[in-house]
Amino acid sequence: MATVTTRSWLSRLGQYHPRLVEAALAMNANDLPRAEPLLRAQLKEFPFDVASIRLFAELAGRIGRYKDSENLLRRALDLSPSFTAARANLALVLYRQNRPEEAIAELNKVAAEEPDHQGRANLQAAALGRIGEFEEALGLYEQVLATAARQPRIWMSYGHMLKTVGRSADGIAAYRKAIELMPELGEAWWSLANLKTVRFSDDDITAMEAALARGGITEEDRFHLDFALGKALEDRGQAEPAFAHYDAGNALRRQSLDYSAADTSRFVDKLIEVASAEFMAARSGQGCDAPDPIFVLGMPRAGSTLVEQILASHSQIEGTSELPDMPVLARRDPRYPVNLPELPAGELRALGEEYLQRTRIQRKTNRPLFIDKLPNNWAHAAFIRLILPNAKIIDARRHPLGCCFSNFKQHFARGQAFSYSLDDMGRYYADYVRAMAHLDQVQPGAVHRVIYENMVDDTETEVRRLLAYCGVEFEAACLSFHETERAVRTASSEQVRQPIFREGTEAWKAFDPYLDPLRAALGPVLDCYPDAPASL
Repeated sequence: MATVTTRSWLSRLGQYHPRLVEAALAMNANDLPRAEPLLRAQLKEFPFDVASIRLFAELAGRIGRYKDSENLLRRALDLSPSFTAARANLALVLYRQNRPEEAIAELNKVAAEEPDHQGRANLQAAALGRIGEFEEALGLYEQVLATAARQPRIWMSYGHMLKTVGRSADGIAAYRKAIELMPELGEAWWSLANLKTVRFSDDDITAMEAALARGGITEEDRFHLDFALGKALEDRGQAEPAFAHYDAGNALRRQSLDYSAADTSRFVDKLIEVASAEFMAARSGQGCDAPDPIFVLGMPRAGSTLVEQILASHSQIEGTSELPDMPVLARRDPRYPVNLPELPAGELRALGEEYLQRTRIQRKTNRPLFIDKLPNNWAHAAFIRLILPNAKIIDARRHPLGCCFSNFKQHFARGQAFSYSLDDMGRYYADYVRAMAHLDQVQPGAVHRVIYENMVDDTETEVRRLLAYCGVEFEAACLSFHETERAVRTASSEQVRQPIFREGTEAWKAFDPYLDPLRAALGPVLDCYPDAPASL
């Protein structure tokens, strides 16, 4: 959320007060512990001070309390409906809560009230991209850049959208423009590396090393540069320095994340305890009977985007993206999954219907089936079976070392907090295998598993099996998936626009000497692949 800190802004609102200015300056310095008591004291004395309410909302947003931030901003707008700056902040908070439609509605009001509002078009473009309105989003970015051509982060966002729609050369040019304007912008360098098709020159590597050596760059720029340099050196066959950069980038990113592998294991323990064969059988058919969704889940970097691209090449199946809706519904009750036995048949059906309603915005064609390829939905596979018993579930699985190391060298824009430590990664993969093995046991045949290496070795056989599971006829277009023109919003966007290749299954082997912590964490899961250990 953009910080509001200037005395002139406060004065214009007629709410000038030294305590508020001091709090704003503390926010500017990212000194949130100092700002919070100042703002609380200000609001206690002046409970209707909309400038203070807005600044307190920003503080809540900074620490991830988005619902609190939203409530505060709505309070400010109740008191001052023409407070356009607060409305723009509300749009950002809604966007960060994965509510892009509501964010766009607020941004439309901002545009009507203040057509030249700084940042409005940029955020609106991002929100439009999230609901699949890519051409409109590109038009907005171009509108912004026509008057703000020296904004490196907007060039970078424009590059992200161009990459998504398959305009790779234009995306590369946009990233290069961002770097020209801000050579230390680590995310732009990483965005080039993340295309997986760009090979960095000697000059590029020198520039990244110089930026990394520069004092005063942010931690975010630093770890992005480490990931990009790791990729540059890996492409040159220099495994040891490449791993050093990957390791440094992961270690730095891990410091800012609150992730516990033990919590994930405890969650899976509870899930297995609740979702027994008897429990699942007793609720058979109680959810919404719509067959529309096809869930492609598993580990990230395991071939889920490839599976989605194959399926989306079929005339009856629409590809969407990694949709956030299932985790939102599942975790609405903080006791999940322990609360599942309390849900009556009517609520299970209502949850399934709500999922379909929430995801309708993502559907742009009249194809009867659609794909949700959020990998993390493996944790909600049993929940999916309860609320959408006729939905298809496809588990995309890849060799543990190849899959986990591919995650380790990938910086994710959001989520996937397990992926920044080899130990965390191995434990997460093992818990995922354990949860899916349990579902196989209690509901045999409910899940179709695609083994990535099998798909590479015998593509047609695997594609035919996949389509048969989904209940659709074989179509040759599914074997020419790389020719299908559609937006792809994941790290594999450029790879699935090429014919299938084997090289990705072997990339981890050059780094084998550094993977002992991963092996130890994987335990018997590694030895039994592609099957699950009997003891899990």
